[in-house]
Amino acid sequence: MFSTTVEAWQTDENIIFGVHSKTAPLEWRNNGVDQGFHLELMSRIGQMTGKRIVVRRKTFQQLLADVHDDTSPIDVIAVVSPITIDRQLSQSDPIYATHAKAYTLQGKAFVHGWHDLIGKRVAIKKGAFVDVYLSGQAQEFQRVDVDLYETGFQQLISGDVDVVLAENFVARRLQPLYPSIRSSSDPLIYGAFNFVSNHKNARLMAEINDALRQLKLSGEYDRLVNKWFGTGREKVDLSNTQQRMFWLAILVSVISALGMLLTGYISRSLHKRTLALNLELAQRKRAEHQISSLSKQFQSVLDGIPHGVTLFNREGKRLWSNDNNNELLTSSELHFTHGDTFQLNSTLVQVLDNQTSLIADMAYRTQFWQIQIHPIGNDQAVILLEEATEQHNLRQANDEASRLASLGELSAGIAHEINNPTGIIIHSIAFFNHALKDLQQATDAYQKQNPFWLIAGLEPNRAMTELQLSSLSIEEGAKRISRIVNDLKRYALPTITTEHQLLDLNQVVKVSLRLTANQTKIFRLSTQLNEPAPMIMGDAQQLHQVLINLIQNACHACKPATGDDSDSDTISIETSTSEDGVSLTIRDTGTGMDSTTLQRITEPFFTTRRSCGGSGLGLSVCSRIIKEHMAEMQFSSRLGQGTCIKIQFLSVSDSIKTLKLLSLEQDT
Repeated sequence: MFSTTVEAWQTDENIIFGVHSKTAPLEWRNNGVDQGFHLELMSRIGQMTGKRIVVRRKTFQQLLADVHDDTSPIDVIAVVSPITIDRQLSQSDPIYATHAKAYTLQGKAFVHGWHDLIGKRVAIKKGAFVDVYLSGQAQEFQRVDVDLYETGFQQLISGDVDVVLAENFVARRLQPLYPSIRSSSDPLIYGAFNFVSNHKNARLMAEINDALRQLKLSGEYDRLVNKWFGTGREKVDLSNTQQRMFWLAILVSVISALGMLLTGYISRSLHKRTLALNLELAQRKRAEHQISSLSKQFQSVLDGIPHGVTLFNREGKRLWSNDNNNELLTSSELHFTHGDTFQLNSTLVQVLDNQTSLIADMAYRTQFWQIQIHPIGNDQAVILLEEATEQHNLRQANDEASRLASLGELSAGIAHEINNPTGIIIHSIAFFNHALKDLQQATDAYQKQNPFWLIAGLEPNRAMTELQLSSLSIEEGAKRISRIVNDLKRYALPTITTEHQLLDLNQVVKVSLRLTANQTKIFRLSTQLNEPAPMIMGDAQQLHQVLINLIQNACHACKPATGDDSDSDTISIETSTSEDGVSLTIRDTGTGMDSTTLQRITEPFFTTRRSCGGSGLGLSVCSRIIKEHMAEMQFSSRLGQGTCIKIQFLSVSDSIKTLKLLSLEQDT
């Protein structure tokens, strides 16, 4: 009964006030005495309500657990609640306003709002008003629960969290202990200190609220606020602080003195160094001006060079260039005149490794170029690229003119010397053929009389057959010699352009195709003739000879069509007109030619079909005929890819003008 009476007396006469903080000026213990704003305010409320205040110091989490426990002896605690959210407890009117904001390490980015916390690790004190505020809300950051704000600061220093959301008064006390931590945001959450209690103490909380309101009306509450929160009146250990500040002042003074001495020394050194740097800067500016002037002159010289000049490093990176044709160097169509494709990177590496220059003639489509690659040290090379199409054509024309001049002189004499014995052979072999026919009867009669008679060791009938075959072979050989001589004589004939007439080029193609129908029937042949028909000035018979020869050459280079057309070659003939005149193109997808063969195809007596009876005069005669027609024959070919021959004729009006000029020159 006595125990129950004591407990009832304690419940009625005492208010058990739970204290957890060590933060001035709210509540803290100094020399074993609990003091602070909360304790003095609660003491005044106790006096007004006639109750004795008993302080019990526990951890914050223990106090939260006690205040939610109906059987706990703790009656009241002071906590912060968000201004927009009430705790699920009996709660007094606001006591004092506060806020929470973000704290980070020095040098980290400023936190402008909640969006800057996305994806970060944020320390939050469990049960504190920040925790209450965030309960039930979507959180886009990684939450790390801590028991104390000080624990959060320690984890921030160790790198376990990125941000600490802390209440203002606690953080201000902790910051001097953790100088590497700074305040990094404006207030993010506003709250107020309240007294809270279990719902069983609702009557007690009503008495506390009444007393709190009387204190505010009487002005005593303002006096307490001014006492504990006034400027410069935060409760700290002043003696320790003064001692620390004294030694800090001494240290600062010593450092300042040393700094002044060092500053004077550095100032003198900097003055001397500044004078030296100003002199060096003036010299450098003069040198830079001279270099800039020289560079501009050098650049203008390089830009004026007709050659394309490009500087590359070993990796094929272009360092400088005055050329607009650098895309040729990386084109798959640029190749050496002997047929190999040009590879820029591998060629650069080869030149730099061997430290030897490379000079080569190149071909690109219908153009010809000369390339020079010279090493500059071990890691750079300069490439000179110059178009040489005109020089190439002039060189070819000169070589061909020289060969033609010498062969023209030689062919006239050779033709005459060969033609006479060839005529004798043909005439004589005709007599032998007639004689053999007459001797056949005599041979048969004599064989009857002498069955063992032999002619040149052969049985008479077989011998007569061999004689006839030999006679035909001699006659065919003589006729072939005669044909070659006639081609040679035609090759050496003078140019006759006054007999040219107006011709339908499409008709020339059709006649030539009819004359070669027996040869072209086994090939895939396509024609594309321009309409209206292109007209030219020329000799139809001579042009038939040219086109027939080109068609036959294409047939020799192609594979005949089989059942599978995808595996056979194609021959195509096309006529067209343009501003430059009229063109005739013969194209095949046959074996093609290498660059060496391509350079000699119009050379007299040059042939790749010597074993098959080729004389080597066909394209030579064709070339002469085309020149007589004031036209140009262009060849392009690659091994395994076929050959294209394009004949470019002048327009009729241009041909007539040229003929008139030639006629005037001959008359003159």
